Amino acid sequence: MKEIALHLLDIVQNSVRAGASQVEIAFLLGEDRMLEMRVKDDGCGMSPEFVAEVTSPFVTTRTTRKIGLGIPLLLQNTMASGGNVHIDSEVGKGTVITALWQTSSIDCLPLGDLASTMASLVMGNPDKPEFSLICRSPQGEMTFSTREVRAVLGEDVSLAEPDVVRWIQESIQEEIEPILGGIMR
Repeated sequence: MKEIALHLLDIVQNSVRAGASQVEIAFLLGEDRMLEMRVKDDGCGMSPEFVAEVTSPFVTTRTTRKIGLGIPLLLQNTMASGGNVHIDSEVGKGTVITALWQTSSIDCLPLGDLASTMASLVMGNPDKPEFSLICRSPQGEMTFSTREVRAVLGEDVSLAEPDVVRWIQESIQEEIEPILGGIMR
């Protein structure tokens, strides 16, 4: 994967397949230029045995193929920049995946188009799960929540409507640019 936003897309799709009703996403950039991406869901969770093996490309829950590259590639890309991945999961409770990148490393992936990724996730899953996003850096903080968008739009307007998706993408982009702009490309 060539950007962090694509890793996010892969991880959140796993959350959706795990039956999550809530997916909380955070991008936290510290003074030390370490970027933390955290995805927390309330899906079906994983056993400790599965968590111990999930970084192997030959371990996957998919039945259509026997290879799963999402977590192994995430681990490889974080480690290349001096970061790492931590997975905390409990069956029946959900999963938290935390990935760290040292953004000052020449091997750190660019963040990529986080706003379009979030808009795509919402458009592809307009009813469930609820998504929340927080981005924080020394330059500020922004939040986004599908629950709040639904409250404003009302129940008759789908989050998959093209105008709504465009607004979500543009709003997120406008808010994250001053906060995470230095690591986006």
